[in-house]
Amino acid sequence: MVRAKSQYPEIYRRFGQLLAEERTSRGLSQSEVARRLGKPPSAVWKYENGELRLDVVEFLAFAKAVGFDPLDLMRRLAVQDEQSPDP
Repeated sequence: MVRAKSQYPEIYRRFGQLLAEERTSRGLSQSEVARRLGKPPSAVWKYENGELRLDVVEFLAFAKAVGFDPLDLMRRLAVQDEQSPDP
């Protein structure tokens, strides 16, 4: 079953925010991450702002390019989601 993007706007926003936090905490620009991924800088901006979704393989590549543990980020996202009120 495919769900519309509008059903999950908050978690997508938080996911993008976590991606941006990981990148900036390592002093990396969006352009540098894009170069490492072989993508245009606008793609990284769109990932971080929820305009372009990452599939699991792209997420793993993003994590490797930035240098963070993807499982740790997913755990943090899950904890945030558990603590947020139901829609």
